[in-house]
Amino acid sequence: MANHRTPDPDLLDRGFNALADATRRDIIARLSDGEASVTDLAAGYDMTLPSLLQHVRVLEAAGLISTVKTGRVRTCRLETQRLAELDRWITRYHAAWQRRLDRLGEILNRKGDTQ
Repeated sequence: MANHRTPDPDLLDRGFNALADATRRDIIARLSDGEASVTDLAAGYDMTLPSLLQHVRVLEAAGLISTVKTGRVRTCRLETQRLAELDRWITRYHAAWQRRLDRLGEILNRKGDTQ
């Protein structure tokens, strides 16, 4: 049986807010290839390291990434479970809307056939 438990609304808000920014989506995409240090991530952007760290903190607060500091190096890792939770939420509503749109299409087709 499918689990229809709704994730914590605050976590959903933080997750979608974090993904609303193109730089943060790009960081997620880059981390999908594996762990990376903040310095390595910063090399791909025209911004200061503190600016990139702000993006990392937002992603971390949303639970989308985790970081570990070893000495002076902060390494980022993708948290796929949180991404999966957001995906399940989207998929659930996508399926519901798709069914509604399919029914609307059927109604419109029947109406077009009678004209």
